[in-house]
Formats: sequence, C-alpha cells, structure tokens
Amino acid sequence: MNCIIVDDEPLAREGIKLLVEKHTSLAIVGSFNNADTAIKFITEHPVDLIFLDIQMPGTNGIDFAKSVARQTLVIFTTAYVEFALDSYEVDAIDYLVKPVKEDRFKKAVDKAAAYFKLLDTVNAPLNIEQVATEHFFVKADRKIFKLYFTDILIIEGLKDYVVLHTHDQKIITAMNIKTIHDQLPKSIFVRVSKSYIINVQHIVSFDNNSVIVQKHEVPIGNAYRTYFFDEYVAKKLLGR
Repeated sequence: MNCIIVDDEPLAREGIKLLVEKHTSLAIVGSFNNADTAIKFITEHPVDLIFLDIQMPGTNGIDFAKSVARQTLVIFTTAYVEFALDSYEVDAIDYLVKPVKEDRFKKAVDKAAAYFKLLDTVNAPLNIEQVATEHFFVKADRKIFKLYFTDILIIEGLKDYVVLHTHDQKIITAMNIKTIHDQLPKSIFVRVSKSYIINVQHIVSFDNNSVIVQKHEVPIGNAYRTYFFDEYVAKKLLGR
C-alpha cells in the first residue's frame, strides 16, 4: 500500500516513518507537515493509506479526513485520547496514541491491509436484494449471500461501503450505512455511531463510551448515546 505521513511535528513524522519501514506491505510516497500540502499531493498521486495527525495548524486532521477519497484509508496518530470518538465519525481505520508502540502500530496496519484487500474485491454496486423475516440476501464479490440476522455481530461503515461482520467472515457491500440500517429490523439492530450498527442480541457488556459485541469493542457516538440507552438499555435494565 502506498502511504503518506501528515504531521506538523518532525519527530513524530520520523517516528512513524521508522515504523512504516518495518512493514514490507507499505511504501512511503510522501511526508508532509501540514494537511493543505498533503491534500494537493493526493489529488495528483495515488495514495492507499494516510497516517494523519489531528491537531495541526491550518486544516486539522478531522477536516482533512472528511475530504479524502473513499478508496483511501486513514489511520489517525495523535497525542490526544479525547479525539478517539471523532476519528470514528470520519470512518478512520484506527486511532493510534503517541508515542506509538510498535505492536499497536502493526495491529493498525494489519487492519488497514485487511480492509484494503476487501475493498479490492468490490467489482460492482452491491445491495440488499430481499429482507425476509429472519434473513436477507446481499450481493458481494459477484455472489449472493444469505445472511441470518442472528449471525451478524456488527455492521461497520467505511465511507461508501459497509462491512458485515459475522462469526466467521466479513462481507463488504458498496452501500452506505444509513441505507442498510433503514432496511433492517430496529428490534435487533441499533446504530450506535456514525460508523457502527450493532446486533443487540450479541451484546456482552457496555459502559457510557463503548459496547462489547462478542470480541468487538464498538465506540458509542455522542449523537447516538441517548437513543441507545433509552430504547435498548433502560427498558431492559433490572431494578433493585
């Protein structure tokens, strides 16, 4: 994957560069100290992945990420943990806190590589063909898959695609997350952030900021928190 580094701190750029060079799947094609220069670069050169700081002079990382083409993946790198939820609101692949540890960096890169491979398999527009009582059919990778509601753990939005996570596979469709959410039963599926829909039948635990769905930790967005707790928690919470 061709990647660029965007960070106003020279030491931070060098640190990410050293980590990138340890991964044969990555090739650095640019390093920039501001988003405006990087924006100009990516309009003229193919870039698969951006390591992007958030707090920078001029255009910040969040606004930059909103303008990035759908086929370009973003991993945020920042010293501010409080920006984590904002990163998911712009469909970032991952969020790395400085100083970035090598094992955590590898995990983020592996996740990006997996999504890059998934996106590469998309050959035509995909959509839900039919929603039945307990299942639906979805086109993906030139096939039609039958998916039961109970088998879906989470649905993850990734720009103009959604990734359906089941117990043993991931299926990607060229559809935005609102479209699929509108077609699924609200008694089972709830949207908890701009980027995530969860199956409430598979919730293991949750707190005010995230929910665990089997092995997946899903952030709860500020705009969706009240609805989730009022409609799916308070009505089923046992009293003393």
